[in-house]
Amino acid sequence: MNPATTAAPPRRLRADAARNQQRILESARRLFAERGLEVTLDDVADAAGVGVGTVYRRFANKQELIVEVFEHNVAEMAETVERANDNPDPWAALAEVFEYSCQHMAVNRGFGEVMLEIPDAMERFASVRDRIKPAIERLIDRARTEGAVREDIAASDFFAMINMVESVASFARSVNPEIWRRYMAIVLDGVRADCMPRQPLTVPPLTDEEIDCAKAACFEDRRK
Repeated sequence: MNPATTAAPPRRLRADAARNQQRILESARRLFAERGLEVTLDDVADAAGVGVGTVYRRFANKQELIVEVFEHNVAEMAETVERANDNPDPWAALAEVFEYSCQHMAVNRGFGEVMLEIPDAMERFASVRDRIKPAIERLIDRARTEGAVREDIAASDFFAMINMVESVASFARSVNPEIWRRYMAIVLDGVRADCMPRQPLTVPPLTDEEIDCAKAACFEDRRK
């Protein structure tokens, strides 16, 4: 047998493995975001178009896949914050990062459920905060220097603000998945300096019927 012909298949297999890995991760991110962590590895395999054995060869269990997706999301957010610091307009940069963070939390059911699935979730979230906080502090310091935000706003407020918007998004997700944009704008207006113009609220408030339906959905979720 010609040795030159035997070297090609392993290279193709490694390339196929890398592509499969990417497809698995992309499918898992989408499914976790849409359906939460109730998604099974079989579901991920179907969505990725690979056999479930392929998924298990790369991830021994769903928890390993959850951790991998979580780390990918964290890296993406950190890159977004770093890019925003290159924006010469500090308010636009801060608003951009806040919108990215709120949107990510609002549409991603699985991210909020990670706390229930990863044993060291508290440590991981602390590491996320420690990794991203310095860049957020730079953004807020620049915005204060330019007179774009209130003098008493701190970096820790930024993370609390995201959680505030995410709470509304989680409550209303089943009836109005875009309502988070209204409360994102309200929260941002709360940290603007007095000299900064307010923006109109382009998303209307929840109706009484939507609130009742959202409450009913939350009640059903608690009963499950």
